Amino acid sequence: MDLKKIVKKITDFIRTNVEKANATGAVLGLSGGVDSSLTAFLSVQALGSENVLGILLPENSITMEDDVEDALRIVKKLGIDHKIVEISGIIDVFAYNIPNYNHNARVCNGNLKARTRMCILYYYANLLNRLVIGTCNRTEILLGYGTKYGDAGADMLPLGDLYKTQVKELAAYIEVPEQIIQKTPSAGLWVGQTDEKDFGISYELVDAILKKRIDEGKRYIEIKKELGLSSETIKRILKRIEENKHKREAAPIPKVWFN
Repeated sequence: MDLKKIVKKITDFIRTNVEKANATGAVLGLSGGVDSSLTAFLSVQALGSENVLGILLPENSITMEDDVEDALRIVKKLGIDHKIVEISGIIDVFAYNIPNYNHNARVCNGNLKARTRMCILYYYANLLNRLVIGTCNRTEILLGYGTKYGDAGADMLPLGDLYKTQVKELAAYIEVPEQIIQKTPSAGLWVGQTDEKDFGISYELVDAILKKRIDEGKRYIEIKKELGLSSETIKRILKRIEENKHKREAAPIPKVWFN
C-alpha cells in the first residue's frame, strides 16, 4: 500500500464532504480502539483539532477502564475537545419502559446500545452543525459486523475501503499508539466479547478470505485450496457476506409509477 497516498485521499475525502455539507466540523465516537483512533487522527489532519469533537460513550460495568484511558490518551495527543457520556442510565430507561424487555437478549440489547450511542453522536452533530464520522472498516461492512443505524450509522465512513489488517498498517504509519493498534478488537457490547471470538477466526484469515472472494473474484473451492482452511470456516464467512447484504444497501423502495 502507498500509505502516504491513502492518507491524502482519506483526508481530502473528509474535508470535501464536510465542506459540501456546509458543516463546521466533525463528531466521532472514541472507543479506545484502533478504528476510532485512526479515524480521529485522520479527521484532525483533514479539519484541524479545533473542528473535531470526540465523544466517549462508556457503559458502567461493561466498558473496560483501559479503553476509556486509551480514548482519553488520543484526545490529549490530538488536542481535541471531548465529552464523556456514560450510557447505562439511558439503557436502564429503555429497559424500564419497553414492554417485555428481555435482559437476556444479548444481541438485541447490544444493538440498542449501539443505536443509543449513534443518537448521542447525532445530537451533538446537530447541535454544532457538524457531520458524524463513522469508524467502520471494510471487513466489518462486508461481514455486516455492525449495527444497522447504530455504529454503521454515519455521514461518512473514511475507513470503509480498508480491511482491518490495512487499518492497523495505516494506524502504525500515522503513529497511533502501538498499545492501541495491538489491542484485542471488541465492540464492547457485553463482557468478554471480542470480534475474533464472534468470527471464530482471526482478522488476518477473515481478510484473506475477503480479498480472494471480493477483490480477486475467486470461487469457494479456490479459496479453500489456496488458504488451506476448512470448508465450514470459509462457508461461514461467505454466508455472512450474503446474509448481511441489506446492511450495505439503502432501504428498498417499491416502484409504483410505471407504464
